[in-house]
Amino acid sequence: MRIQHPRDASPLAALSPTESAHLMAVIREAALSRGRLPLPARPVIGASWDRMLRLGLDPDHGRAPRPLGLDELERRRRQTRLAEVLPTLRDGLLEAAEAAAHLMIIADAEGRILWIDGHRGVRRQADGIALVEGSHWAEDVAGTSGIGTALAVKSPVRVHSAEHFVSAFHTWSCAAAPVHDPRDGRLLGVIDVSGPAGTAHPTVLSLVTATARWAEGELRLAHSRELEGLRAVAAPLLARIHGKAVVVDQHGWIAGVTGVTPREHRLSLPKAPYDGPVWLPALGACAVEPLPGGHLLRVLDGETSAGGGPAGWGDLLLDVRHPHRWTLTFSGPSGTWTHELSARQAEVLLVLAAHPEGRTAAQLAQDLFGDPTRTVTVRAAMSRLRGRVGAVLAHRPYRIADCVHIAVASPDHPTELLPHSSAPEVARLRTEP
Repeated sequence: MRIQHPRDASPLAALSPTESAHLMAVIREAALSRGRLPLPARPVIGASWDRMLRLGLDPDHGRAPRPLGLDELERRRRQTRLAEVLPTLRDGLLEAAEAAAHLMIIADAEGRILWIDGHRGVRRQADGIALVEGSHWAEDVAGTSGIGTALAVKSPVRVHSAEHFVSAFHTWSCAAAPVHDPRDGRLLGVIDVSGPAGTAHPTVLSLVTATARWAEGELRLAHSRELEGLRAVAAPLLARIHGKAVVVDQHGWIAGVTGVTPREHRLSLPKAPYDGPVWLPALGACAVEPLPGGHLLRVLDGETSAGGGPAGWGDLLLDVRHPHRWTLTFSGPSGTWTHELSARQAEVLLVLAAHPEGRTAAQLAQDLFGDPTRTVTVRAAMSRLRGRVGAVLAHRPYRIADCVHIAVASPDHPTELLPHSSAPEVARLRTEP
């Protein structure tokens, strides 16, 4: 028998929390046995139960996958944009969660818990149901829950007491809302408030939802600042172009134009828009030049690249002559830009310049740390660097893009090359004539 999903609100809303929890347990048992339901579950809950029944999930314990290791947990924390709005999320939820003896939880788009904060005593209770940092709370693992179901339906959800598919969680109540990246609509994860069912309040879902929208607003403002930075880089380049050109960020949002008026504020880019000339419906054939945090698209209007290869590429100069200041300068047909580097970025680019054939994550880990197992740290560093210099870097293996020529400006004395670096490969390069 299929669980009914009526449009009207559940009659359970008129009951006290204790009465509601008891009746919900009866409804759940009837659903599991595929018997006649005394009352229908709320639509979002009934639909989730249907999914769990089709999956054959254990209704008593769910599934117990391995939690994330510390290195992988830290990598996910560093890479998620949710880290940028942690202060906002804590300001919006933590005080209320602690006052209600609840927890504030932040999970990524896979349902992996990245951060937990809140009432200490409840945190100890949460350990007993694996509600801990690094654990997995997607629906196919933990069943119907605030985290997993909000991810599944991509909407705010409250799951109270026996509405949880897994009986081990029936003493808990949770409310969660998804957070999306305003740049491309991608689901970043969910924020959740969970705690003992007896102290839960129905209005917590409204608080969680409002905080999620607040966080998305903060991300939208951060994106606006990124576009302003890209405009500052793009303005002098566009001023020197006599044809048609558009500057976009990595997600296609337009930061500047010359000679053309796109109808939209965002262009749809191919996955690798820098791999030679590209065809864009809004512009036609375009040559692509890398910019810090974006791309310069030059409309070809019948032009072709020399030799039939990728158009619009140029030269890189990695300047590591100064002991405390390092830069990467790109020179292409449309002009020049310079990006100041951190010490780690300078090390990475120096190693890649010395190995034009490319390096795997394990090789780079050996080059930088003397430990080939530190691939998580390497991937995080490369992700940040690619976010800044974009198309001048390629991957699989990591390398300087094939269509770019790189030169290194080194100190007069090799022993002065990045003098504060302890990277084994930099130490080796210091010994070369």
